Amino acid sequence: MKAAGNILFCGVGGQGILLASEVTAYALLEEGLDAKKSEVHGMAQRGGSVVANLRFGAKVYSPLIDPGQADYVVAFEMMEAARYLPFMHPGTKVVVNTHTIAPPVVATGNAIYPDRLIDLIEANGIYVLPVNGFEIAKGVGEIRAANIALVGALSAYLPVAEETFVKVMKDKLPAKILDLNLKAFAAGRKAALA
Repeated sequence: MKAAGNILFCGVGGQGILLASEVTAYALLEEGLDAKKSEVHGMAQRGGSVVANLRFGAKVYSPLIDPGQADYVVAFEMMEAARYLPFMHPGTKVVVNTHTIAPPVVATGNAIYPDRLIDLIEANGIYVLPVNGFEIAKGVGEIRAANIALVGALSAYLPVAEETFVKVMKDKLPAKILDLNLKAFAAGRKAALA
């Protein structure tokens, strides 16, 4: 595993992208690495695109990821994964939620949701791990835990011990949602390691 890297989290508003990036950043810091994070909310409250940049290593000077420099991408929605293809490079590992959310242009019947998005990404030499985060989250009893299920899948690729992620979640998440998020994390990690 690389001791330095760039992680791009992308999806639409309301998917828990910011919490997912925070849990990951705190886990990297807890592991003794430097980490810097930045977020773009855009039209998040209207279902618009949300992106968080997270860079880690021995010393990080800027949180922003340049095009072609994302080593890991966590896409909470398949079309958002394709939208951020310019930030990936051959060798990028993409954890993509297989759940789809129709943007307004599709929902109103003015366009068709594109198919074969994973094939499009893989055609660029990029490794894609499809994860049904919503099914994992439903399985633990709370669909809103899909974000932490995806963090669990991402954790399989990062130089951070599983116990470190668990410690961070125990420190940062409210007690009322902790157990189900720990279960979602474990199930997401298991999906990545299968």
